[in-house]
Amino acid sequence: MAFLVFQLQAPLASWGEPAVGEYRGSHGYPGESALVGLLGAALGVRREDEAAHAALRQGYGFAVGVQSTGKLLRDYHTAQVPGRTSLKGRPHTTRRDELRVPKDELNTILSTRDYRQDAACLVVVQPGEQAPYALEALAAALQKPRFVLYLGRKSCPPAVPLYPLVFEAPSAFAAINAYREQLGRLCNEEIGRVVQLAWSDRVEAGVPADLSAPRKDRLIRRGAWQFGDRAEHVAFFESE
Repeated sequence: MAFLVFQLQAPLASWGEPAVGEYRGSHGYPGESALVGLLGAALGVRREDEAAHAALRQGYGFAVGVQSTGKLLRDYHTAQVPGRTSLKGRPHTTRRDELRVPKDELNTILSTRDYRQDAACLVVVQPGEQAPYALEALAAALQKPRFVLYLGRKSCPPAVPLYPLVFEAPSAFAAINAYREQLGRLCNEEIGRVVQLAWSDRVEAGVPADLSAPRKDRLIRRGAWQFGDRAEHVAFFESE
């Protein structure tokens, strides 16, 4: 079967988790909604195009080979936000929409946001029967994206090219190993081992799961920032 594999590395990354109050945490690696958004940005899909985002979510399964979750960096800062009364009857799906209210209706809040320093992972995409694009088309888009790509936040651009490749392999884990070997030959250096593999139900992982748990990162509506639960399976490997 065919798989698309690419790498994600950056000095800073932030993979959003369900937010409580002014605290914005970060998972150790990207979830399904983040990867759908990344592919959408590469293809030039706009945020308001709900049908295109739904097609990407339904058309592909994702696996993430975690090389490093990085070190935690906690950022404390202030931010301006309008009150609920000011937003009544106004569209406010983006930060720009929120700040369009009169200046005297903005309030200052304290905000804490988490980032991951020097995190790295390999992403595997497996197409389903309803896949809207061939894997080769996705690879071409990741090489020359229509919109700027970032790892969770706009302040987190990739540090290295994504170097997308398409492989025929029996499983996602086998595709990751083939990718590491080929990229290692290209760079003339050893590519970091995968210490953890996380995947969704629609992926042929090739390894047994050590645990399975719900993760709230299934995209429902991109414009309204609505997400649902999905099952995520995880396998752990010994690090050298």
